Order: sequence, then C-alpha cells, then structure tokens
Amino acid sequence: MTGGQAAPVALLTYSVKPRGGVVHTLALAEALHARGNQVRVFALGDPAAGFHRPVRAPVTIIPAPPPLPTLEERVFASIAALAAGLAAHAGGYPILHAQDCISARAACRIRDGAAGARRSPARPVVIRTAHHIDDFTSPALIDCQRQAITEPDRVLVVSEHWRRLLLEEHGVTAGVVHNGVEAGRFSGADPVLARSLRARAGALGKALILSVGGIEPRKGSDTLVRAVARLKRAGRGAVLAVVGGHSFQDYRAYAERVLAMLPGLGLRLGADVIQLGTVPDAQLPGWYAAADVLAFPSTKEGWGLAVLEAMSAGLPVVASDLPVFREFVVPGRDALLVPAGDDAALAAAIGSVLDDPALAAALRAAGRAACRGFTWERSAREHELVYARALAREPARG
Repeated sequence: MTGGQAAPVALLTYSVKPRGGVVHTLALAEALHARGNQVRVFALGDPAAGFHRPVRAPVTIIPAPPPLPTLEERVFASIAALAAGLAAHAGGYPILHAQDCISARAACRIRDGAAGARRSPARPVVIRTAHHIDDFTSPALIDCQRQAITEPDRVLVVSEHWRRLLLEEHGVTAGVVHNGVEAGRFSGADPVLARSLRARAGALGKALILSVGGIEPRKGSDTLVRAVARLKRAGRGAVLAVVGGHSFQDYRAYAERVLAMLPGLGLRLGADVIQLGTVPDAQLPGWYAAADVLAFPSTKEGWGLAVLEAMSAGLPVVASDLPVFREFVVPGRDALLVPAGDDAALAAAIGSVLDDPALAAALRAAGRAACRGFTWERSAREHELVYARALAREPARG
C-alpha cells in the first residue's frame, strides 16, 4: 500500500465481458486497491458467473436486464437496471466514476436523485471516462450519448486526440489520463502454451497474424481480410487468427458480410482465417507470444489497448495511422502505421515484418521500451489527484 484516497470510489461499467472499457476499469480498480484506496467495481452481468477473469479488488455485479431486440431497448434497459442496482449502494460512495455511456447516465440519475431527495446523503460527484464516441444513428441514442458527456461533473479521456474532439464537438473540457499495461503479464507468457496455441491455429510452419477485437466495422476487419488475401496471392503463407468479438452492439450482419468475402478473396475460413472468439483471459498473453505480428487496422480508437499489450509482449505491431497511436508510438520505430482502409499498404507492412527478421527484432525492442512509461500504477496515481480535486470542487483541468 503506497497511496490512498480517503473517500470511497465506485467504478462503474456496463459489462463483465472483455471489451476495452471493461479491461480498463478492472485494471484501474486493481491498481487503486493496491495503493490502499477504498474502491469497488459495479457492473451489469450475471452475479453467479462473475467477470471474465478474477478481479483483485472488491466487485458487485448487478443483474443485467434480459436480452432485448433493439440496441435502443438494450441501452435504456441497462441504464435503468444499473441505476436501480446502484441505488442501494451509492450513498456510501461520494465519487461515482463511470466508464461508458450507460454507466454515466445511471450515475447521473443517482446523483440527481440524491440531490433532490429528503434526508439523502451528500450529492456524489460523477466522473465519466469517455474512451471513444460511438457512431450511433438513432436520434434517441445520439442524444443519450450527448447527455452522457455533458451531464457528468467531470469528464476524462485517455488521449489528447479525444480531449480535442470533446472540446470541439461538445464544448466539454476533459482531462487526460492515459491507459496502462501490465507489462510483466504480457512479456512472461509460457512458451509451451504459445506453441500449443500456434498449433491450434494451424500456423506451425506458417506465419501467424493476430487480430484482437473481433470482426466489426471499427476494427477495419474488411480491410484486414483483403490484406491477408494480398499476402496469400503474393505467396506468403499466413494464418489470420481473430481473437475477441463480444460487443454490446450487434455486428453479426457486418461479420457475415466479411466472412462471405473470403471465398471470393481466395481465403478459407478455418484455414486461412480462424475465428477464436473470446478466449480465456489467461490465454491472451499466450496468443501474443504465439503470433508473428499484430494487425490492428482500426478506423477509430480511444487508445487501442491491444497495441500496448502487443508491444509489451514483444510482438511487432502494424496498425492504422490514427492520431491516438502517435501519442505513444513513433511510426517506423515502435510500430508500423499505415493509412486506415488501405489494404495494399497494410499487406505491404505486414509482409515487411514477416520477411525482414531485423525489422521485426527492432520493432520488438522499441515497442517494449515505449511501453515502460505506461503503467496502471501511474494511472492510479493520476486518478487519485482527479478524485481529490473533484471532492474539493476545484475547477476541472483540461
């Protein structure tokens, strides 16, 4: 225990599944807890099943609503369920730190209800971390997302790029607290496990390209399969292994379209492209160790935790040239960045890593070095300052 925040903090997240915001929430909670803070994670899920991994911090799982047919219905039912579940606990937490649109709206309901109720505890401070902004098309969801940004008392983001966007598009002054990575976890993968995973992917004797995040529009999956097809036509034998895929939104139609492209591209599902789905958390470092390159051709990211994880594992990274990556990557030194949506450039960059051992080795070394400043302990210390200023009602700092 090396620090400590006097006031208890509730960290709120919409899910127990391994999506970026949830991964961030749990890692931050563990780092705050290790520093002696009174922190508890509240999430929607199945209380009997728990989170996707053991959590080294107190947690409370609030029963999630039953599945509903539309995204609007799922979002608003989740907000109501989280707010109802929090109502019994929130009086003990002067800080409600929400990590997404759903939990931010729920937290604001709790705050505003406490402010107007008789004999209620003091009005809690609502802090929201906006990891990225979703491209909703429904007016109700667009408005819900806007309120989730403008209604909290303070807003945080994980990159300077999103700080600028929130100021320009919503008039909100956000503070920046970067993500971290548990470097020792990803650099210390079991080599026996890594080899067995490589065999499972059918990549013994072939290159293994890893994709983390599932098949969805924001991950640039259509660009990636076109790039893999280019590599195959050029005579480079490679297997693309796709890890992840759980999402609150329903991307099945997009995934079906991408998979339907494979035969026309000369690719075979189950041979050239392997869908692994959500893998056990303990296996994830093994997949990074098993692969030859991480392909991360996203069109939008708040930060890109998988890039940091891969670099800390010593896995060369080829990613889209997004502003957020340039906040912790020097292009050409720490990772290779290519224009988003450019499958030819993506294939060429992946091919250069696979064909040039010296380049791959240089990327591994530089990537590991670039990660050293990004720890969850540092993130926890910066959050402690944010919490203290919020409780003191000091003006927010952008």
